[in-house]
Amino acid sequence: MSSTFVIIIFTLGVGVAVLLVFLVRSILTPKKIAGIEKLIANGKHAQAIRVAKSIISRSPRDADARYMLGKAYLADGKSELALMEFKAVNATAIFSKSVPEAEFRKTIAQLFLKFNQPDEALKEYLLLLKLEPFQAEHYYNAALLFEQRDMTEQALAYYRKAVETNPKHATAHAALGLLLFRAKQMTDAKQEINVALRLDPNNTKALYYQGRLLRESHDYANALASFEKALRDPELKQKCLIERGCCYIEANSLEKAILEFDRAIKSSKDDASNDTLHARYFLASCYEKNRDIDQAIAQWEIIFSKKRSFRDVGEKLSQYQELRANDYIKEYLTAGKEEFFQICRAVTNSALDLTVRDIKEAKFGCSLIAVENDAEKWRNVRKMPRLILFYRDPNLIEDGFLRALQEEMKKQSIIRGIVITSSGFTRTALEFAESRPLELIGKDRLEQMLSSLDVFRSNKRA
Repeated sequence: MSSTFVIIIFTLGVGVAVLLVFLVRSILTPKKIAGIEKLIANGKHAQAIRVAKSIISRSPRDADARYMLGKAYLADGKSELALMEFKAVNATAIFSKSVPEAEFRKTIAQLFLKFNQPDEALKEYLLLLKLEPFQAEHYYNAALLFEQRDMTEQALAYYRKAVETNPKHATAHAALGLLLFRAKQMTDAKQEINVALRLDPNNTKALYYQGRLLRESHDYANALASFEKALRDPELKQKCLIERGCCYIEANSLEKAILEFDRAIKSSKDDASNDTLHARYFLASCYEKNRDIDQAIAQWEIIFSKKRSFRDVGEKLSQYQELRANDYIKEYLTAGKEEFFQICRAVTNSALDLTVRDIKEAKFGCSLIAVENDAEKWRNVRKMPRLILFYRDPNLIEDGFLRALQEEMKKQSIIRGIVITSSGFTRTALEFAESRPLELIGKDRLEQMLSSLDVFRSNKRA
């Protein structure tokens, strides 16, 4: 037998073997994939994961096996691992009967939302609209994501497309109503909300949007009622509690607001979610307004540990850092009404050498009228009053605040004013005061004034 003939026989044998392997795999692999799906359906998640991994170990590019592995992870409560597998499937974009594209994109979009990747989720919903252009829910989800990115025009367009596609989509009508309200299109806004609740009076999302609309209209009583009804939806519970807390803040009921934000935090399933961080942020704001700075700092520190870039938390922590090193500033910022008045009197008497005539509480701290002590020596010299504001709000004082102060001084026929703050002044405020009879005392000088005298002993003598 010639060597050439042997080579031909060998080559044909190899070819047949490869073909047989391919045929066996083409028969067995779909059966294994179907078997994995059956295992998932029967709740045997660990076994399904093992089988899927064994297939992937032999064929890493097998999209069907990776999809099934992702589904198994998802069924087993391992969402992060599921997303990793779905991303691998998405990279190949190989879809089949075993990997139906529409079902896949709906699932991965939800996972992107779960792990705070809204841009990726939006891409999936826009792709879904090409696959299923008559599904109103896809338009609604895309609109919701556009709204979250402050892309109002696109959000309005997609909400409108959702209600055109399905005029009975109550939630889309409600969401559209809220955006129209913000755009000052009041008549259309109310019409959409009414349509939503007429279609489904118990639709929790419609009730939630109604509550938001009512809150923005400052109708807090009815807003609270709407949010209370929407609380029935587990997915909306935390959002509703946060909104209820915000209603109470805006109605100046801080104690009730604290209770709602505390409930929102306790209802959280994810300590790092944006909703939970917002609940903590608003709770800290309530504590700050109540002068319970230690509690506020505790909340800011938790937020900072989860997300350093969240709103102005880093600035807040930096701003209040001196509380741990400066007892005088801490007392100034955290004292109750009467103790704060005593501190202000002591500073006025000792550091400014003025006599307090009248003192009253203000939203930002307190205001008082004082006169010069030297005037006591001269019977025929009229005592010239000064309006003094002690400011302990954490925000910098703007020029608008000083303009309002000057108008108040004119009404009371007071020529000179003093503003003392634990924060500071904006550049425009400093420029405004330069040519006016206003003395501005910032945080550094206030610290010197407080530390230069024993405020607490002075308070007892006042």
